[in-house]
Amino acid sequence: MPPAPVRPLPPWRAALGRAAPALGLFAAARLTGTAVLALWCLHIDRSPRALLAKSWDSGWYTRIAAEGYGRTLYWPDGVVQSDLAFFPLYPALVRGVTAVLPVAGGTAGLLVSWLAAGAAAWGVYAVGERLWGAGTARVLVLLWGLLPHSVVLTMAYTEPLLTAFAAWALYAVLTRHWLWAGVLAALAGAARPNGVAVAAAVGAAGALEVYRRLRERRAPGWRPCAAVLLAPAGWLGYVLWVGARTGDLLGGYFRVQAGWTSRFDFGRGTVRFARTIATRPMDLGFTVSLLLTGVAVVLLALLALERPPLPVLVYTAVLVVIAVGGAGFFESKPRFLLPAFPLLAPLALALRRARPGAATVVVAALAGLSFGYGAYLLTLATMAL
Repeated sequence: MPPAPVRPLPPWRAALGRAAPALGLFAAARLTGTAVLALWCLHIDRSPRALLAKSWDSGWYTRIAAEGYGRTLYWPDGVVQSDLAFFPLYPALVRGVTAVLPVAGGTAGLLVSWLAAGAAAWGVYAVGERLWGAGTARVLVLLWGLLPHSVVLTMAYTEPLLTAFAAWALYAVLTRHWLWAGVLAALAGAARPNGVAVAAAVGAAGALEVYRRLRERRAPGWRPCAAVLLAPAGWLGYVLWVGARTGDLLGGYFRVQAGWTSRFDFGRGTVRFARTIATRPMDLGFTVSLLLTGVAVVLLALLALERPPLPVLVYTAVLVVIAVGGAGFFESKPRFLLPAFPLLAPLALALRRARPGAATVVVAALAGLSFGYGAYLLTLATMAL
């Protein structure tokens, strides 16, 4: 009797199988970082779960998930901080988890973030594999998991969610799945303010595709056009909703952000802060943030020299421009750049070309920095994350 024919794996399972080594490296990096944090917390008598689930903005997100929008803080110096500054998708997902599982908001936030981080790591691998090959893609994922601020990827924060939607939106564009690209870009825009970078990337790619078809005297096709229209829907929809709620349709959201000292000033605030750091002692985190922001600019230039596809370059450049050109919360700029994973491509390519011993030393040094600095950010630093 002839053997039964072997059925080919579904494409998604085959893709997951190829990504499995990279996902294992990412999980090992983040689990080790979490273990280091837990051991340090045991030494100083702090709760690692509380730090990961409730630090800084995490409390705002879980409160929105539980009670909805409506919290505003009025400080003695006249500063007004509203929870309308926080985009809705993440707290909506946290609320959904608490509705179906018997867990509190902080735990639900961690579940959402951890699942999103895994999906993001897979998306980062998928983009890297398509552009630079499987070996470089594995290094790219590992480097992303070992960034100095990668502790955020295991916190109840929105960066893992944004990165997941962004990476898969870029992959959808690269594989010409236009509708998926538009939908994922819209979701990215509903996750974080800088999710607008995904809309810019998908919009630029869709517009270029339409232009190419018209120049070749072909019909532009409705799918690229739909992607262009869908991509900014999440970001624009929330901005307009906040504007309507505050009575200023076009400016309301930006006034809310100004209450948090967040505004785009074309880098003037960054330059002033850099001068301040250079002239007087400050928290270590501020100096590290300045160094990492400068490194991001250099890596963007190196990425451009690699001539990546237009959507990848646009996405990364917009994230860097937002981080460098924005004022307020200078210490958070490296966190804002976590979704800009293509910045790591030049380093990943260099490590692939390096001798194994040298590459191992670099990765080990990055791991030590990531684990130690992550524990510092959550337990010793006095600045906001």
